[in-house]
Amino acid sequence: MFVEGTLRWQVTEDCPWDLLIALALRDLAGLGAGVAHALPAVAPALVPVLQGGVGGGHAAAPALRGALTAQWDALFDAAADREHRPLTPLLQPPHFAALDRALELQDFVLAHHEAAARWARERHAEYARVSVEQHARRAADIVDVVHEREHDLRRQAGYFRLDIDVLPLAETGAWIVGPHTIVVSTSLRDDSRAFRAWFRPLVAALV
Repeated sequence: MFVEGTLRWQVTEDCPWDLLIALALRDLAGLGAGVAHALPAVAPALVPVLQGGVGGGHAAAPALRGALTAQWDALFDAAADREHRPLTPLLQPPHFAALDRALELQDFVLAHHEAAARWARERHAEYARVSVEQHARRAADIVDVVHEREHDLRRQAGYFRLDIDVLPLAETGAWIVGPHTIVVSTSLRDDSRAFRAWFRPLVAALV
């Protein structure tokens, strides 16, 4: 994670482990069409192990799929909640106690956590490497746009806070997932011009 801002405003950027794992599990379970948070599929793609997606495997009864969908929605809400996000990962092997009241999802995670975690580790390492290599440029993408807005208004920015979660999604774009939290695709974050074009109207609304 890195943080840019002043005492008046703050923008954080991260690639949260819990969200990576949650999205990997969603796509492995083939739940993309039914969940509440309609984020695109991950990239590189994961082949569903339950029937219902391209290349799907074993069939899942409608009741099981409904339970998995509702329980995954709750998991995503917890993972996206930056205010109350725990310091340790939500899903801790071998028992995944955070899912003790979500038994269908707990069973699925017990069976497929290794595959989800392997994919998430690779994506998190990619983000960390690029974030270090391009830190100055990424910080400037944020600070420059805020300073442009301050110059246009002839005043300093008022208080605002924004948390940006950068995730490897198959579509380029941004999606609101919480009061101060926006998911941005890796492809958008990697394109400085496109990111600034997206960020400017957002800052104009906040400042």
